[in-house]
Amino acid sequence: MTTLTVIVVDDHAVVRRGIISFLEVLPDITAVGEAANGTEALALLERLAAAGALPDIAVVDIKMPELDGAQTIARISARFPSVRPVILTGYTEIEYAHAALAAGAAGYVLTDASPAEVEQAIRCAAHGEMYLDPSVAGGLASRMVASTGLGALTGQERNVLALVAQGLSNREIGTRLRISERTVRSHMTGVLAKLGLASRTQAALFAVREGLVGLEEH
Repeated sequence: MTTLTVIVVDDHAVVRRGIISFLEVLPDITAVGEAANGTEALALLERLAAAGALPDIAVVDIKMPELDGAQTIARISARFPSVRPVILTGYTEIEYAHAALAAGAAGYVLTDASPAEVEQAIRCAAHGEMYLDPSVAGGLASRMVASTGLGALTGQERNVLALVAQGLSNREIGTRLRISERTVRSHMTGVLAKLGLASRTQAALFAVREGLVGLEEH
């Protein structure tokens, strides 16, 4: 049976010991080192690399002094690409998860997860797969939806787009919304950029297709 090797990176010694104790009961997963922050983790990996014993997985907290979890993972991914980082943290904020995944994390698990879920996250990472806590996955999906299409527009940009679709000029839109013509132009520039459109006509057609016409807010 091939043994998976893991290092544990967390600034709380009690948490580190708890994770290591959990790993010790698993027959084919073993901890080969621990670090209190990202700087220590990178130094540990340098030593293990020199000994030809790089671990398969790095279990990393998201908030730590010196280097946070995302920064640590980015450096691990750049210097030791064979090491698969998994975040294990109590922080549920989507911003943390997004930063960690963008840096190269292979998983994001919460500390209130069951032991089986933590084990699954480690095994998934070892096999080149991704594991996300269900609540984090749902939040990331919602964020992706909100950052595309109409969800990417501010309320005032939606108002301007709706009036453009009705055929109003910038001056007329400014009068209707009680903003300057220059502000209307600025909002339209934002609308075109966020929607990836090239012209006012395309924007108007998009608004009609999305059912936005007549829905401007007052």
